[in-house]
Amino acid sequence: MEEIEASGTGMPQLDITTFSNQIFWLVVTLVVLFYIMSRVALPRVAAVLADRRGTITSDIAAAEDYKLRAQEAEAAYNKALADARVEAQSIIDAAKAEMQEELDQQIAKANAEIAAKSSESERRIREIRDSAMEMVTQVSKDATGDIVEAFGVPAEASRIDEAVSARLKGGAA
Repeated sequence: MEEIEASGTGMPQLDITTFSNQIFWLVVTLVVLFYIMSRVALPRVAAVLADRRGTITSDIAAAEDYKLRAQEAEAAYNKALADARVEAQSIIDAAKAEMQEELDQQIAKANAEIAAKSSESERRIREIRDSAMEMVTQVSKDATGDIVEAFGVPAEASRIDEAVSARLKGGAA
């Protein structure tokens, strides 16, 4: 190792005698790299970045368009849903009105039948009452005649009829 140190050979980059030469080539290399980068690599990178920026911008615009379409579709759906609810309510109202009309007709028919049966019943009750009154009158006349004859008094049919009729009408004999 002593031989290497004595001869002065070591790392050539650290040799002071070659610094000017190294600096010259460093500058030349940097200028060439700058030229190549500015003329070839950087325009390509800029083109790629611009292309990506354009793609991103168009994707954002497309996303906004899809968002607007989705909002329009949602609005149309909500409108259709509201229209369907209104139509369903109108159908329900129409069905209720139809059922109410049918119910009213059935009630009117039932009322008419009830009224007819009621008047028939009232007529029959009057007939039964009149028949009963005739029977009561007849029985009263017969019983009065029998009672008067039981006392030994001759009974006149006309006087018995008058007395019973007067009593049944509320008068005194």
